[in-house]
Amino acid sequence: MSAAVFLDRDGTIIEESGYLNRLDRVVFFPWSIDAIRALNAAGLRVIVVTNQAGVARGYYDEAFVQATHALIDQRVREGRAQIDAFYYCPHHPDGSVARYRGACECRKPATGMIRRAVAEFGIDPARSFVVGDRWLDVEFGRAAGARSILVRTGYGLNEESRPEDAVRPDLVADNLMEAVAWVLRNRG
Repeated sequence: MSAAVFLDRDGTIIEESGYLNRLDRVVFFPWSIDAIRALNAAGLRVIVVTNQAGVARGYYDEAFVQATHALIDQRVREGRAQIDAFYYCPHHPDGSVARYRGACECRKPATGMIRRAVAEFGIDPARSFVVGDRWLDVEFGRAAGARSILVRTGYGLNEESRPEDAVRPDLVADNLMEAVAWVLRNRG
């Protein structure tokens, strides 16, 4: 079984912009593509995992999420790097779109997206990492048996200022590049 790094999207790879609803609002952090390329060079799978409650809330549709992922994928490839898969959850318990309203197994911190990657790619969660800017990303990684890193970009700095007793990351990093450097030193 292979190892992977599961990356949150907004606030981790690209700048947080609230509910991202236009492609011209996709802004990469300057280190993101280099960080992904370093993971690729180390032979680690890179998988994006993102909650997209804006679908359930009617702010945008799944086609827009897919178009956003296609744009991100294109820019990453132009930077000679690769994301192996994009998984997203369109659900939310308080959604206004009936089709997407309710509890599910894919909304982080539930582990449905990681379980899907395990099935599709033969990933070993115990050898893998989750990087994100929210405590729910850390909880998501822990629940799956992966090591978790909170980055201070996006909502991360604010999250760090309000620690949750039951949620402890393996590392708090300034950004994705710092997180990736730690992953490469600790991937065992």
